[in-house]
Amino acid sequence: MSSFFITCAIDYANGDPHLGHALEKIGADAIARAHRQLGDDVWFLIGMDEHGQKVAQTAEAAGVAPQQFVDGVAERFTAMWATLGISHDQFMRTSHAAHHAAVTALLERIFAETPDAFYERSYTGEYCVGCESFKQAADLHEGRCALHPTRTLEAVTERNWFFRLSAYTERLKAHFAAHPEFLQPAHRRNEILSLLEQGLEDISASRARIAWGVPFPRPISTGETQTTYVWFDALPNYWTAQFFPGSRAPWPASVHVVGKDITRFHTVIWPAMLMAAGLPLPAQVWAHGFITLGGERFSKSAGVKLELSEAIARLGPDAFRYYLLRDIPFDGDGAFSWERFEAVYTAELANGLGNLASRTTAMVEKYCDGVVPAGARTAEDAADLADYAEARAALDGSNGYPLHEALAAIVRTIGRANQAIQDAKPWVLAKDPANRPELERVLASLVRQLARQAVYLAPFMPGKAEALWTALGGPGTAAATAFATADALDCTGWRVTKGEGLFPRPEPTTAP
Repeated sequence: MSSFFITCAIDYANGDPHLGHALEKIGADAIARAHRQLGDDVWFLIGMDEHGQKVAQTAEAAGVAPQQFVDGVAERFTAMWATLGISHDQFMRTSHAAHHAAVTALLERIFAETPDAFYERSYTGEYCVGCESFKQAADLHEGRCALHPTRTLEAVTERNWFFRLSAYTERLKAHFAAHPEFLQPAHRRNEILSLLEQGLEDISASRARIAWGVPFPRPISTGETQTTYVWFDALPNYWTAQFFPGSRAPWPASVHVVGKDITRFHTVIWPAMLMAAGLPLPAQVWAHGFITLGGERFSKSAGVKLELSEAIARLGPDAFRYYLLRDIPFDGDGAFSWERFEAVYTAELANGLGNLASRTTAMVEKYCDGVVPAGARTAEDAADLADYAEARAALDGSNGYPLHEALAAIVRTIGRANQAIQDAKPWVLAKDPANRPELERVLASLVRQLARQAVYLAPFMPGKAEALWTALGGPGTAAATAFATADALDCTGWRVTKGEGLFPRPEPTTAP
């Protein structure tokens, strides 16, 4: 059994969970669940980034202490991830004492391993509180941060500890050359390689006048004690997770799943920190794109938002998970649309999988007293296995993590099964006893197809997959059934139960 340590970017604790957060968590959860079914020993880490100037300012505006503020935010995030069935093994909070101690230990390790990695320097720059980072002229659009155009940049002059990032340009280039899989998809890798070609600049590692954070372990030469710059506090969470009570988080991580806007932090700054500390680098970073609404990126500050709870309630959490990963490419950008949500649900879930399950279980009950008959494997079985091989390649990391491609392959098997019903017409076969062997062959094949679909859909729709598996009379659970086992399933003797429809057709609605 191989260890598989998957992480998400920890969410910044200055507001409520939104659709962008949900896309990343659902995608990472599908990967984690799939690797469990691939037989890996999975540790799945998510959490909250709770320090920094933005959090302190938001807490002050709310009239509460920062810790009280982030406690409330963390509670809302954990409730949302429970609603969406996110199967994380550990929930990181950077305000926890274990994280503070481990960040301090990491910084001290860098001082010890690479004594010239940190140095003092006075600096004047334009600081975006929204990004919690200094901005270069190339990062700005009309004098504002491209990601937070509604925020006014702050002119900051300080004497801080700086990290000698410029010293790692060539080492990072060498790592990218030796490990082409380190950053995927490929177009994100090309962006970072272009950045490295331009050369790297040293970055601030501490901040003055900010009390909410991890104290930097060394004062500057004036004796002033400063706070660790929030990215030097947040990025180490993947490594500090192992020091929390009860954690089995290994190091290095197998994959960091992050948004494209923070790829630079995870593939330049974080690896350089690890190199300076003499620690191994994560095996891979997968950078997904943005999800937009009406062509605009979701942004609290810009007022572009959608109530996540409303979107989930519309058709249920499993349908919501399915739609996001089916319609939003996990290697690029995509748009949320109420019309598309309902169209995908109706066509692929209600009329596709739901109708297939309902018709098949009804026919097994009617013609076979609810007991799945024996039946030789068919051309549909063989064709399905080719599609599932493609689905696994989009889930096991061998082809990256284009999750939408995995679902596209599964959808083909659903269409194939529905077509098999139309071609075979079991209701016609049932009229003539001479056709009994062919009827049983068809019904056995259909149940096998549905059983495989339940297993392969378990990472995407855990609740509905289990409901389907139960309706088919499958042993144990779909989630506990390995993909390899599903490929060779024999469902003979299973007792089906038609029950209620998996995906009730939605009532006509008007988008808000």
